[in-house]
Amino acid sequence: MKKNESVACSTAAASRSRDARAIARVGVIAAAYAACTLVAMLFLGSLAWGPVQFRVSEALCALALVTPAAVPGLTLGCIIANVANIALSGTGMLGMLDVVFGSLATFAGALFTWKMRKRPVVALMGPVLANALIVPAYLPLLLQGIGFYTIPFTNISLDGAWMPMYLFGLVSTGIGEAVIMYVLGYPLYRSLRKTPFVQRELGQVGTSK
Repeated sequence: MKKNESVACSTAAASRSRDARAIARVGVIAAAYAACTLVAMLFLGSLAWGPVQFRVSEALCALALVTPAAVPGLTLGCIIANVANIALSGTGMLGMLDVVFGSLATFAGALFTWKMRKRPVVALMGPVLANALIVPAYLPLLLQGIGFYTIPFTNISLDGAWMPMYLFGLVSTGIGEAVIMYVLGYPLYRSLRKTPFVQRELGQVGTSK
């Protein structure tokens, strides 16, 4: 019995250790994403949050190619950043649309990336498609909330022009996200996968399946 109890205790301790490491990874990824997003918002303004988006923190979605902790980590980081942006941009309760649906897009994109991780180039399309399809659906309301009254680069009023604005957002958000994911995210993944830590992580993921 003592031997069995010792084995059980060792197994439980190992399980708690794995859980603690997983939680720590989620926290680190969330903090990194939130910090990078807020810095980009402060220095890039509407290029990081607006009708044409180049949110450089989205490159961190490539972490979902490496660890499942990136899925909740990126989602939590997006929630934190979007809540903070309510105060920075002055959108008020309209900003909650971004907290809910923007974070949903990040979750869906990261989950797709993790599920398709064996095909990295295809996997990185997850954040591109999720953001391109979801974000433009509520973008007109947010744009009006921060002082945009026409579709950018046109004289078309946002009032009653949801479909044209959605199509504009579909293209602009999709292009911006694709640039970030493939120009920054993919090279980031290629660099990270050469590190011993990531190689161990990929090995552990492979053996746990």
